[in-house]
Amino acid sequence: MLRFTLRRVLQIVPTVIVVALLIFVIFSVVPGSFATSLLADGKRTADPQLIAHLNEEFGLDKPLTERFVKYVTDLARLDLGTSFRSRQPVLDLIGDRMWASLELALAAMAFAVVVGVPLGFLAALRPGSILDTTTMIGAVSGLSMPQFWLGLLMMYVFALHLNWLPSFGYGDGSFRNLILPAVTLGVTPLALLARTTRAGVLDVLNADFIRTAHSKGMSEAKVVRWHVMRNALVLIVTTVGLQFGSLIGQAVVIEKLFAWPGIGSLLVDSVAIRDIPAVQGTILVIVLWFLVINTLVDLIYAAIDPRIKQG
Repeated sequence: MLRFTLRRVLQIVPTVIVVALLIFVIFSVVPGSFATSLLADGKRTADPQLIAHLNEEFGLDKPLTERFVKYVTDLARLDLGTSFRSRQPVLDLIGDRMWASLELALAAMAFAVVVGVPLGFLAALRPGSILDTTTMIGAVSGLSMPQFWLGLLMMYVFALHLNWLPSFGYGDGSFRNLILPAVTLGVTPLALLARTTRAGVLDVLNADFIRTAHSKGMSEAKVVRWHVMRNALVLIVTTVGLQFGSLIGQAVVIEKLFAWPGIGSLLVDSVAIRDIPAVQGTILVIVLWFLVINTLVDLIYAAIDPRIKQG
């Protein structure tokens, strides 16, 4: 198990290096700069001398190779650079907003698991029933529904019309502020989990060892508890892990829509003004988050099914 763990952890390193290089190349060749975005705002003339001064201040006038060497050197020291806009270290900016994003992702994933897994499980135990049909229709609708539109709809119904919940903002960090963005973000993984759980449980129910267990006189409850749940758990855990790993990236739209102060809204704001260090650092952290969660899923997967470690 230790060798398997080390192998999975070491696989993160080259992936992060490749992603970091791609991020640098992409944001080095895109047109525009922080200086032009800051000055060409419709109120001030983008004076070429002032643009040149700002480019020199932020090191954007240096050759690409020199900037690349500095970028790689800083990354090796775990330094994500300094934000052009706030003049703060990017790592500090991300740290200030990371908990809000984690809180949102955890709440959305908890909602998806608590609702989606039992629905999929019950639907598989009664295939063709009203519950099964309703669950699958709801799952397809959840996967097809744009999150932005769903968020606006929930704002209108629960915040503006019923006045039950706040429509946007972090507030004092209370649970009421979290409900609408978490439910909106959690609908898609909920729908996917319901479908995946149903498919996984049906596959196990149709397996030969389940028929053997029934033929030996084992009760339905014991078959479900000892055989169906454990064998279907592998697929469910994998789906939960993959969805949880991608939630930070998916939350970009939801955070902006609900004015949630996470790293997703930081990314959008930074892209709008060409704050390259903040954009590069935020994307790198999101990718690293996804890779770490996937690695943890692999380890849990191997613990559930020891055969995985031999692959």
